[in-house]
Parts: sequence; structure tokens; C-alpha cells
Amino acid sequence: MVINTEDTASGTALLIAAAPAGKGCLIDATSVLPTLAAVPPSILTGTTAATVVELTDPTDPQTVLTRIRAAATAPGPLSLYITGQLHLDHKQRLIHLALARTTSATLRYTGLPWHWLANELKLRRPGTTTVVTDLVAAPDAWQRLRTEGLVLGYGIRVYGRITPPPLRRQITEPAYLKALATIWRSGANPPLAQLHEQAAAQAGPDEALFLAIGHTAVPSPAASALQVPNRPNQEPAPVPTAPAPISGSTEVAEEDPLPAIFAAAHAGRHGEAASLAAMWEGWALRTYGAGSVQAIHWLEVRADLARQAGDPARSCELWMAAANARLTRQQAPDDPAVEGAVDRAHHQWQELRDLQRARELGPPLVSLRRHVPGRRSGAVEAVQRRLELLHSMPPVQRATAS
Repeated sequence: MVINTEDTASGTALLIAAAPAGKGCLIDATSVLPTLAAVPPSILTGTTAATVVELTDPTDPQTVLTRIRAAATAPGPLSLYITGQLHLDHKQRLIHLALARTTSATLRYTGLPWHWLANELKLRRPGTTTVVTDLVAAPDAWQRLRTEGLVLGYGIRVYGRITPPPLRRQITEPAYLKALATIWRSGANPPLAQLHEQAAAQAGPDEALFLAIGHTAVPSPAASALQVPNRPNQEPAPVPTAPAPISGSTEVAEEDPLPAIFAAAHAGRHGEAASLAAMWEGWALRTYGAGSVQAIHWLEVRADLARQAGDPARSCELWMAAANARLTRQQAPDDPAVEGAVDRAHHQWQELRDLQRARELGPPLVSLRRHVPGRRSGAVEAVQRRLELLHSMPPVQRATAS
């Protein structure tokens, strides 16, 4: 595979295989290393010469970060192969890669925050970095990843597999990476996208989330914010009805990424769609800055993708963030784009059946609704009434409240 057509003389491959010891282990991560070690280093990097670094069951996240930073700053193409398990930090709700000493209680201190990896890689030149993953997700992380995908950044090729948690007391195998290595060892060396398809077909399972994000065309500086059409409410109640799916167009230099993103979402590949949108949002943030119309555009795309994926809590959060970003830009509270974002946040909050999350998101929604009451009277009171009901109900009733 050719990663960088400008400089393919020397590259670096970093292999990370990590999983907690004991009953917290969900994947036999290190079992893939002998198979990968039998693959010529130049195949792993797609270059004539190659440096290969292995991290086997590391225990310290700072040590892993140091190795990632060294690999990220090395000249030439970089390929990362990561196998292990992902968990969600309940306090900050951030994805972490578990390491050898990680437990559920120590995740924030003994796991590697995924955004550390993303931050190191975003400094590299687009098109020079490839990340190949074979990961299993703990239940809480799996729910997040199904709707948001695995975020890295613009210009980074990402291929791989994320599987849901195995059945109780079972340990899964990194079958995807083993399939990749087996194909390479047979003497075949197809393009990475084709190799991914072959390995995915062999590895399964059907419910796995497969990632296939190649290099995408860069939008032109004229890229405009997505325009969300207003749809009249269909019910007389003060609660907004379901919004129409986001539609619109964005000028790009070579291609519009929206059709591919929404095609993936409509096909049920929600993680892939969310990863692509997050990648473009990262590009917009770096190119135009936080709060730019371009960054808000992709924030709203992600909000609608979360709705399509059946994650109303995340959709509500993102729509509120979009509304607040527009208000920060000095857009008026009665601006249709601001009202539309708040209406959609309100509707997604109404759709929540996770009562704890509904109670958490209720206060910021009330605050936002007071500032942006919308076109329908009674919207503020509707949020307040439901929030009061949630807090007044006994725990047994909360489980079935709607």
C-alpha cells in the first residue's frame, strides 16, 4: 500500500497491543503480534525502508503517549496498528484505550485517552498517516461508538473493526488484524481499501462496526454553512415535532462529502458516517476556527446523524451546542437557524427514554429555551413541566416515564 506518494523511502509502523489483566480483559490483544511480526516491515509501512516499534501490554499512558509522539514526529509515512479495548470515562464521557493495569475505577488514570492520540496525529501532513484498528468496546463505549464512530481527524486514513462486548466471561480475538496479516503473508499486497474489504469479510461479526475512511478532498475556502430548512410543526402541542433530515449543499474543490456521509447513515453505517463528519469538523476547526460558520455546519451535521442513529441524548447535546455557537456569533435569538437548532434540541430531549440523561440535559435546555423561546408559545413551560416531573417521580416510576 502506498501511503504517501511524495516520500515513500522510509516509514514508521507503531504496533500497540493492550488489554487489562484479569477478569476485565475483553480481547486477547497481544495474540496478533506474532502474526504481524512475520509480515515484512516494508509492507506494514508501504515504504522501501521501515522502522517498526511494538508496545506490548503497556501499563503507563504517559509512556504510550511518548512513543506515539516520537512516531508522529518521525519523517515519512506513519502507520499505526492498534488492538485492544475501549471504555467510556463516566465523569468526562471520553473514550479511553484500556492498558494493562486499567480497571473500571482507574480508567481516567491508567487508560490512554483517545483524544491524546488524535491530538498527536492532527499535526501531521494530511495523507501521510494510516491507522488500522481491531478493537472491542465495553458496553458504554459501544453505545457511543455506534453513533459517533471513532474520531481521529482530517487527512488520516482509518481502517479497521470495532466489535461489541463479547458474551459474559468470553474473550474475543483480533481476527481482523490477523486476517490482514495472513493476506500479506500469502504474498498478496492489494490497496488498503481492498485489503480492508477482504479482512472484514473474513473477520465478522455482522454487528461489528467497520471503519473505512480514505483520504477525502479538501473543501474550498468558499465552503458555506449547511442550511437547515424550517418545517412547520404538525401538532398543536407546544413541543416541537420531529425535524426534517438535514439537507443542503456545500461547495467543495473536488467533491461534496455530504452525499457519502448521509448514504452511509441511511445504510445503517452510523459510526462510519459520524467519523467522516467529525473528520470534516476537525478540518473546519483548524482552517476557520471555533465558532466559524463552517465548524457550526459540521456540528449540525453530526447532530442530525446522531438523531438518525437513534441517540437522542447526543443529538440534543449537539443541537444545543450549535445553537449556543450561533448565539456567540451574535446571531439573534429569533434567527431561523438559531430557533431551528433549539427546536431540534427540544424535540430530541423529548425523545429521551434514559431518564438520568434527560434530567442532566434538562437544565441547560431550560436556560437555552428562556433565551430562545421559539415561534410556538409554551415551549419553555413544557420543558420545565417535564423536568419537574422527572425529579418528582419515585425511582421505580422513573424507569418507565416518557
